[in-house]
Amino acid sequence: MAKADRNEFDPQAFLAKVGEGKTVSTFHMNETVFEQGDAADTVFYIQKGRVKVVVLSEQGKEAVVGIFEAGQFFGEGCLNGQPLRISTTTALEDCMITAITKTAMLAALHSEPKFSELFMSYLLTRNSRIEADLVDQLFNSSEKRLARVLLLLANFGKDGGLQPIKVHVSQETLAEMIGTTRSRVSFFMNKFRKLGFISYNGKIEVHNSLLNAVLHDTPQIRRD
Repeated sequence: MAKADRNEFDPQAFLAKVGEGKTVSTFHMNETVFEQGDAADTVFYIQKGRVKVVVLSEQGKEAVVGIFEAGQFFGEGCLNGQPLRISTTTALEDCMITAITKTAMLAALHSEPKFSELFMSYLLTRNSRIEADLVDQLFNSSEKRLARVLLLLANFGKDGGLQPIKVHVSQETLAEMIGTTRSRVSFFMNKFRKLGFISYNGKIEVHNSLLNAVLHDTPQIRRD
């Protein structure tokens, strides 16, 4: 039994090590992992750090469509027949990222139930997040959308509490994420700080009061 346990497949160990069809690379802040239009033949897994995913329209307008952190996959569209990247992914801080070829990824998914379970859990969680983002864009004001993004960046709901936002996120990036202007973001950030919802000390710190304000839809967080 002990020997079987030692040989049991470990998804995290599989993702952390270099092997057939797998490489592990370090990306520094602002370094591009892949660009929109590149060939899509690899899935990525973040071991450390955070990345920003940006889409560029034909008119040259950029939109931030996601920020992914350690423990998350990205670039999995290639598994569904996507031939080219539809977005650009850039490191927001120093990152360690595992790249897995499409062939190696499909082989692991077919042969290792635990890895399939891990990846399916990620896909379901991400799908739920996309649905919540859509509802947020359709029905919430830009002020409330900003509050939600700050809470997500602070990992609310994880480890029992809120955390400082450890990576630098500019007001321009926040504006792109919620679909508004930088000046509106600046206005709301100053408002949140005055109300005691957030504080600045070299980094943004999100307080529980912001979560309470969003949950109870208090007058401070109102529609445009």
